[in-house]
Amino acid sequence: MAFRKRKGREQDSSKERFTLLLLDLEEYFFEQHIGYHVLSEDGKPRSSVRGSLKICSKSILFEPDEISKPIIKIAFRDCVKIEETEDNPCVQNRSGGFLVVFKQVNFIKEENLVAPYKIQRGEMQYLFRLEVAGKVADVVQTLLQLHRASGLHKLGDQTAMITAILQSRLARTSFDKNRFQSISEMSHMECEVEMVTPLVTNPGHVCITDKSLYFQPLNGYPVPVVQIKLHDIQRIYKRRHGLMPLGLEVFCTENDLCSDIYLKFYKPEDRDELYYYIASYLENHVTEHTVESYMLQWQKGHLSNYEYLLHLNNLADRSCNDLSQYPVFPWIIADYTSSELDLTNSETFRDFSKPIGALNKERLERLLTRYQEMPEPKFMYGSHYSSPGYVLFYLVRVAPEYMLCIQNGKFDHADRMFNSVAETWKNCLVGVTDFKELIPEFYGHDYDFLLNSLKLDLGKRQGGKVVEDIELPPWATDPSDFLKKNREALESQHVSEHLHEWIDLIFGYKQRGHEAIMAHNVFHPLTYEGVNLDSIEDPNQKIAILTQILEFGQTPKQLFTKPHPWKITPKFKSISRSSSHSRVESPVSPHEESFEDLTEESRMLAWSNITKLKLDSQHKIHKEAVTGIAVSCNGSSIFTTSQDSTLKMFSKELGTLQRSISFSNMALSSCVILPEDSTVVCSSWDNHIYFYSVAFCRRQDTLMGHDDAVSKICWHDNRLYSASWDSTVKVWRCVPAEVSGTKRNDFELLAELEQDASVNIINLNPENSMLVSGTTEGTLGIWDLPTTSILHQLSCHSGVVHDAVFSPDSRHILSTGDDGCLKVTDVQTGMLISSIPSGQPQRCFCWDGNTVLSGSQSGELLVWDLVAGKVMERIQGHSGAVTCMWMNEQCSSIITGGEDRQILFWKLLY
Repeated sequence: MAFRKRKGREQDSSKERFTLLLLDLEEYFFEQHIGYHVLSEDGKPRSSVRGSLKICSKSILFEPDEISKPIIKIAFRDCVKIEETEDNPCVQNRSGGFLVVFKQVNFIKEENLVAPYKIQRGEMQYLFRLEVAGKVADVVQTLLQLHRASGLHKLGDQTAMITAILQSRLARTSFDKNRFQSISEMSHMECEVEMVTPLVTNPGHVCITDKSLYFQPLNGYPVPVVQIKLHDIQRIYKRRHGLMPLGLEVFCTENDLCSDIYLKFYKPEDRDELYYYIASYLENHVTEHTVESYMLQWQKGHLSNYEYLLHLNNLADRSCNDLSQYPVFPWIIADYTSSELDLTNSETFRDFSKPIGALNKERLERLLTRYQEMPEPKFMYGSHYSSPGYVLFYLVRVAPEYMLCIQNGKFDHADRMFNSVAETWKNCLVGVTDFKELIPEFYGHDYDFLLNSLKLDLGKRQGGKVVEDIELPPWATDPSDFLKKNREALESQHVSEHLHEWIDLIFGYKQRGHEAIMAHNVFHPLTYEGVNLDSIEDPNQKIAILTQILEFGQTPKQLFTKPHPWKITPKFKSISRSSSHSRVESPVSPHEESFEDLTEESRMLAWSNITKLKLDSQHKIHKEAVTGIAVSCNGSSIFTTSQDSTLKMFSKELGTLQRSISFSNMALSSCVILPEDSTVVCSSWDNHIYFYSVAFCRRQDTLMGHDDAVSKICWHDNRLYSASWDSTVKVWRCVPAEVSGTKRNDFELLAELEQDASVNIINLNPENSMLVSGTTEGTLGIWDLPTTSILHQLSCHSGVVHDAVFSPDSRHILSTGDDGCLKVTDVQTGMLISSIPSGQPQRCFCWDGNTVLSGSQSGELLVWDLVAGKVMERIQGHSGAVTCMWMNEQCSSIITGGEDRQILFWKLLY
């Protein structure tokens, strides 16, 4: 276990039971003091326990000198009161201390045993006394400051306050140059950094001289200073940390999996300056290896498959110090049931041309069905093939403290632990969310991770079986033999001939883009390089995204953009090179009929949680009421129209306005975005329809289609539908490729649907075979588009019809108007089957056939149960009427526009 080697080196320098793994994730250890925990009985001091008091950013820890006694951990969020005591009568010098009143305490490592934390709940109070009484006031002030931070309502505010405290401490200190090994050393640069170890970062100062690289921890833990001599450095790598270019890793060995130090910088320019200083030194001492040089060595047999994969992982930012980017190795063997392992049989091996999620055809078809109906950005797999949880799943028996750290002081349920190699492989083939690959330890020599040598109490499985050692396949006689045969398989002829196929998926040209789609190798977009956290202004959103990045796992840096060559190996008749398995299938499932079922399930989930809608962000980008919203396929760009006559292009990710376009001095009434996001079409009160080219940033064409204001437009299959106050709905033939060109176009009028009053609203049914129109006089028109004939013309509302939408099954139409009623009309018969008064006009809405999310005249969002005929939830939204609403296909993302000139982004809290 690579990262445990570093832990062992650290523990050699300290006999403390305390480690940074006892802290919460993203928590800092600030300072420590020798002190006493004063024990009392019936409110009277009885005795005191000497130990070390640790002050951390989110908790207080007390480590007794006596190892049989547990370490005490009190989280600031559980504290009720912290106050300085004037005198302590239980000790001779009567020096002061401080009192902590809290609601919960953790007891850790009692009898010095690694085990799940013991939790005691209920209001309690502990008295602590410092050996140096003069420090009490400063310590209490620090504790109160951290307690205040823990009590802030928003996580982003908590993080910001703790970060400010940390930066203040770093700014008040500097590297102690008395730590230089030689007085002749010349300092080149010094800056603030954090040393990264698995699940932990430790802030301090880095200093590089002409002879050594130094790191001095702010807290002096685990050693006062770390020194690495420049002439010992063999390799350095720039790293992404949390997908940001802030990391630097230094190796003093050529092939060791574990580095000597991993540093995270606060500024990329500081990282780059230190990197180039060391790199310039290495140029004169060590030959630099590129991915091309390693590939050539591997092809010619100078590097083993194992060594080559290690180098690729290093070059792709994988590090044993970062569990979210731990080195990833493939499952090689697919046979865990035979008594003998036949490495000459191709069926013994997994298909290297497919990711884990695509190895099971039936499961893949279900995943592709979901993928096809998913809105942009699409992804095929809901979990990754490498994450901190998966790494510790494999290594819990040798790294139990890491598992306790990531799981809040608990081990996972016994049945979910790594119990059997065969069971784990099977679950990777059939599990709904299990797509994990392996880690390098499966091909190493240290088999400790397969044994419960520490005699950990990992629980009992269903049936009462105690979790002990890993159950090995029948072909392995013992753990050593298991690893030996894994190594033999990895270096076998078949794997050497097909390993490049797996490299294409993980590090190569099939990692992204069209090739990734064709290879069924598409993961969540946040796992890929290129996420810019600096562009996210909302601190809470930034923390949420960073947490997801760190916990979900990260895709390696892409190393190759062309197919990876295979290894040059001698031929054997028993194994064919033609293909490891069958050809990669198309990402389109043959069972198209199941798409709607899965989409319906997703919509049902969203609508069942619609009352949990929460405001995500809001932006005032117009000078008058917002009238229309359109969103690009990938969700990156939001286009809005307004009565201020402008079309705006807004970036949700950046939170900034990108473009503002004005076609005339008249209001714009609606907008749609055409397929491939190339063109935005806007309707205007000046009787025109404008075509705006997104790529060319200019008006591309103008359609003078009506004799009065154009109130609403829709688009489907090269057909433009326009509604107007001239009492008509017109159907136009319009090819997007022509519209986006540079020359002007002739639009073909296919049909003109006449009404008796000004048309205010139109919408298409899901099959795009019918159209509903609503007029300013309260009339609904239901039209059959293939025949352009009217099916029903209904007097439905008293006053303007504000919105009218078909149900998902096209059987009903829900409409709202000035009369404040929500009315449901049967499409086939034209019969009004429900009318619910709302007390005020509902200006716009979305619905699933049963539940309605409406935007009201007052600015509220209302959730309606149509069957019960009542409001289930009222959600405060705009300060004026909600004038338009957009919902994505999965019904999980919502944007509203209002008379208050704002657009509001909403999210569902499942």
